[in-house]
Amino acid sequence: MKFSKSSIQFRSFKPPIFKINHFSSSQTQKNQLDNVGPMASLLKTRSVVRFRGPDTIKFLQGLLTNDIRKFHEPVGDEKSSLVTPNLPASSARSLYAAMLTPQGRFLYDLFLYEPPRSDEKLNPSGSRPGPEQDEVELLADVDSSVLDELVDTLKKYRLRSKVDIENVGESLCCWQRYGVDLHKRQRPSSSSLEDPESASVGWGGAIDPTGSSSSQGNSNGWQWHKDPRLDCLGFRGIFPSNTTPPMVEANTETVEENYLLWRLQKGVAEGSIEIPKGEAIPLEYNLAGLNAISFDKGCYIGQELIARSHHRGVIRKRLLPLRFLDQSGKEVVQKVAPSSEVIGLKSGKKVGMVTTALGSCGLGLIRLEEAFKGSGKLVVKGEEEEDVKVEVVRPEWWPREWFLEHEQAAR
Repeated sequence: MKFSKSSIQFRSFKPPIFKINHFSSSQTQKNQLDNVGPMASLLKTRSVVRFRGPDTIKFLQGLLTNDIRKFHEPVGDEKSSLVTPNLPASSARSLYAAMLTPQGRFLYDLFLYEPPRSDEKLNPSGSRPGPEQDEVELLADVDSSVLDELVDTLKKYRLRSKVDIENVGESLCCWQRYGVDLHKRQRPSSSSLEDPESASVGWGGAIDPTGSSSSQGNSNGWQWHKDPRLDCLGFRGIFPSNTTPPMVEANTETVEENYLLWRLQKGVAEGSIEIPKGEAIPLEYNLAGLNAISFDKGCYIGQELIARSHHRGVIRKRLLPLRFLDQSGKEVVQKVAPSSEVIGLKSGKKVGMVTTALGSCGLGLIRLEEAFKGSGKLVVKGEEEEDVKVEVVRPEWWPREWFLEHEQAAR
């Protein structure tokens, strides 16, 4: 893959503004987030698209990288196969997926949600199941910077499929709950997608994941879902624009840049700017490990390159979390811009590129054979007399085989 500054857009942000009063001014950005409890952010960089109609599942199945048929399988069905190893069998209420070019390059990412089912949803009185819904409906959380383009592209592929595609970003919005305490409270063995704090018992003695939000005065059953990518990312959900989601208090709501910083430290990119549209190779941006790709679902647009790269088993570059340091090892803030080259200190050869930067943290697409050679081996190429050091961080969630890849590449 060639890096072209003219053809790739990159996302850069000012340092985060922490509105939660848990922080000390002497702490670093990383320690600030490491020591804070649950936070919630309204994601203004995301919008919502609704798919509705009898052909919804079939239509999306032929376009997206994940197995959309999971939405038709019963929750908790032990016979259902897993899309990817990180996702539990009962997770068919939300999926993460991508849409690719015919050449297998990334275009858009989508978080897909299934609205509450008729046998789970209470009516306004809370005494019995609500009315049945005959048509299939899915909601998609998408990058707002490419919203119109995405909707136009989807409609181009629709042809005679019986599915309505509608931008509902004015009436619905996207939220994320995350933080150290929230992550620690999650039970790895739990099969529930919903936040355990929001679960309640509803009609017929069954678990009603909409009950908590209904008790908060929301009769539509909007709810939090476990982030379908990684447990450490917390919970995500779509809610009406004129309401505050359940479990969000005034002292826990914070700006979206803090969620970005949380993701950067985990090595997770999101959206068509951080994952360069039309350029990024999905496996290099770790979408397989983020549960966005099914390798046994059959054909979809761009599937050939993904399957060939996966079965070949060699990924020489991957997206990694970065920290930017000065010569004494202290973090430097706002000195590194996206699209900056990362080079070897001794060789002077390019080993990667910074794709996203926020304060002293960032993401970079780095060659694995150079990534973990030790502290101080990599620097950001610049015009200043002293280059900024780059520290590559090993993500805790990476599958073991990815570390074997970089060990083999270094030989």
